[in-house]
Amino acid sequence: MKTQVVIIGGGPSGLLLSQLLNRAGIETLVLERASRDRVLSRIRAGVLEAGTVQMLREAGVAERMEREGIPHAGCYLTDDDLMVRINFEGLTGSPVMVYGQTEVTVDLYAAQDAMGTTIVHDVEDVVINDADSTAPFVEYTSAGKRIRVDCDYVAGCDGFHGVSRPTIPAEKRREFERVYPFGWLGVLSRTPPAHHELIYANSSNGFALASMRNENLSRYYVQVSLTDKVENWSDERFWDKLQSCLPSEVANTMITGPSIEKSIAPLRSYVNEPLRWGRLFLVGDATHIVPPTGAKGLNLAVSDVFYLHQALIDALKNHDETGIDGYSERALKRIWKAMRFSWQMTSMLHQFEGEDSFAAQMRKATLAHLAQSETARRELAENYIGLPF
Repeated sequence: MKTQVVIIGGGPSGLLLSQLLNRAGIETLVLERASRDRVLSRIRAGVLEAGTVQMLREAGVAERMEREGIPHAGCYLTDDDLMVRINFEGLTGSPVMVYGQTEVTVDLYAAQDAMGTTIVHDVEDVVINDADSTAPFVEYTSAGKRIRVDCDYVAGCDGFHGVSRPTIPAEKRREFERVYPFGWLGVLSRTPPAHHELIYANSSNGFALASMRNENLSRYYVQVSLTDKVENWSDERFWDKLQSCLPSEVANTMITGPSIEKSIAPLRSYVNEPLRWGRLFLVGDATHIVPPTGAKGLNLAVSDVFYLHQALIDALKNHDETGIDGYSERALKRIWKAMRFSWQMTSMLHQFEGEDSFAAQMRKATLAHLAQSETARRELAENYIGLPF
C-alpha cells in the first residue's frame, strides 16, 4: 500500500488532521489500535477554546456543535463562599464552547466516513520505519495479516502510550515532567448542572469542579489521593464531598442522582521535545500532557494540528518545507504557555499534602486579588479561552 500521510491514532487529533488534509486533496490512512466503540466510550474533556471551535468550523464538522453545544461566557473560581466570576466574553470578546470530546469524535468519524477515508481499527504491532529518511514506511498487523504502507510523512497522534514518541531515539529527545501528588475523581450523572457556568472550587474541604456536558448531563470532580480507589467512593460519599467543597448557595440547590461513570485520573504535566524526527511528527498526548485544571488537553492537541496540517499541505502541494522544518518550534512555544497556565491553575486551586499554612493563605490571596483586579481576571480569561495559534 501507499498513501501520502499515515496517521497513527484515531482519536480526535488524528481524525481532525486527516479531515483537514483530505479537504485539501491529500490522501491519508488512519490506524487505531482500539475499536471504534472503545474510542467513543472514552470520557474526556468538554470545554473547547475559541480557536478549537474555529478549527472545527474550517474542517466542516461544526454543524452539530453549533446546534447542541453550550457557549459559556464565563466561569467561577471560588474560595468557600466567595464566588469570583471570570467574564470571558466581556474581558476578551469571546466565549468558550461546552461540547464533549466524545461528540467531537463522533462528528469527525461521520465526516471521515462520508469522505471515504480508510480508518483501520484494532491494529496491532505498529512499527514506524525509516522515519529519518525521505522514504518512511509503516508496518502493522490487521486481522492476522502483516501490512506495509509506504508514505511521505507519518503523524503520531497515538497518545502517551503509543509507538510514535518512542520511535524517536531516546538520545534525540528531552523530557520535562511534573507529577502532582493527587488525582481527580470524576463522576458523570444524568442530572441538571449545579450551575449554568463552570465552577472551580477552592475550599477548606479541598478542590472540586462542577462542569457539564449538556443541560441534563453533569460532570463533577473532587480532589483525591493518588492511592485512593474508585470502589472506596459510593455515590453518597461523593455527593457529600462535592457539596462540602462548593459554595453553599450552589450546594444547597444542586440536584444529585446515580452516577453513570466514575473514574480517577492522576494529574501531571509532561512535555517531550522535539515534536519532529525526520518525517515523523508528534501531535497531542503523544508529546505533551497537561493537568485538566485549565481545560487545555484537547485544545492543545488541536493547536498542534493547526500548525501541522498547514505545514504538510505546503510540503505536499507546494513543495515548500518551511512549515515542517519549523513545526516543532512553533508548536512548542504555545505548548509551554499552556503548560504554565495549567500549572498556575492547578497550584492556585489544590491543596498539597504536607503544605504549610502559608500555602493556604496564598491561595486565598490569589482569589481575593482576582476578585478585585480586572487586569488579573483578563489575564486568566485570555489564557482560558485560548492564546492565538
